[in-house]
Amino acid sequence: MNNSYPKGPRYTDLVASLPGTVPFVDPETQERGLGAVFKARLGANENVFGPSPKAVAAMQAADADLWMYGTADSFDLKNALAARYGIATENIVVGEGIDGLLGYLVRLLVTQGDRVVTSHGAYPTLNYHVAAYGGALVTVPFNGNYEDPAALVAKAAEVGAKLIYLANPDNPMGTVHDAATIQTAIEAVPNGSVLLLDEAYVEFAPIGTAVPFDTSDPRVIRMRTFSKAYGLAGVRVGYAIGHQGLIKSFDKIRNHFGLGRSGQIGALAAFEDQDYLAEVLAKVADARDRIARIATDNGLKPIPSATNFVTMNCGRDADFAAALVDDLTDRGVFIRRPFVAPYTRCIRVSAGRMQDLDVFEAALPIALKAII
Repeated sequence: MNNSYPKGPRYTDLVASLPGTVPFVDPETQERGLGAVFKARLGANENVFGPSPKAVAAMQAADADLWMYGTADSFDLKNALAARYGIATENIVVGEGIDGLLGYLVRLLVTQGDRVVTSHGAYPTLNYHVAAYGGALVTVPFNGNYEDPAALVAKAAEVGAKLIYLANPDNPMGTVHDAATIQTAIEAVPNGSVLLLDEAYVEFAPIGTAVPFDTSDPRVIRMRTFSKAYGLAGVRVGYAIGHQGLIKSFDKIRNHFGLGRSGQIGALAAFEDQDYLAEVLAKVADARDRIARIATDNGLKPIPSATNFVTMNCGRDADFAAALVDDLTDRGVFIRRPFVAPYTRCIRVSAGRMQDLDVFEAALPIALKAII
């Protein structure tokens, strides 16, 4: 018996070097700290309008069968996705939300020292996964309030990046590029690189934003989710579409029973209820318009959004925006702000029901007055 080791686990050098942090603090954790429930939950970009009633009914009807695992390949859901998009099921992998699929993709492609290109200030969960596998992040600045597809691809060619991350529409700014801009970026992706196109918010974007699916190109993988427009954030269902070879490679490392039976059933029912989706998109559009008006009425500058949130420039520095978030939190309004300068001067408000926005509208001028 070797007694030279200390008691406890022997972490890898990489894991031991990582900070003990998570990308986001959930609102429930904040509520426990406050000792109260938020009056308006407008910070996590959830779909507060909820999923299709047909999805809820389908999940409830399946409750008695939850002793069974879901299918390992999400068979019914994949077939529905394939039929809608006119692609083969072999070009689709379903997983535990985009966050889970991000982790699998990074695991497939990135090891110690491999470069990954992303925008400075873009969705931080990618960075979290890259760090966990020892990858080296190379960042490109936003161009105004927009990610810069051409600069991202050029930087990837310059540094030999294995992976390029681009969200369209973008989080946290809510801006969007048209299909022609994205197609130009795709055509410029260098051999040996993969462009990860995160389309979590694409259902909220103008018609024609998404480029047609081309699953023959091994340089591109696109990810979508049921957490946003379809209102199923709590069951964690997402999917990726790409070249058959890349999609098949997920089977080497993914958790084949990581997606629960209820989530598969609910996602399928939600996907089939396009009438309800249209109702939600209309409500989100109305909420975005109202949030923009509230911002303008209070001297803040809303950024045009193609998502289910509105980011607004507070017109001051990061300390001012942080104080505003903190004050609104104390008043029972949960919002967030971007994490990276210069956009730390902004706050971000998710689309809410009219009663949620009533709370925000009443609290915002009081909070602004309190911190000025």
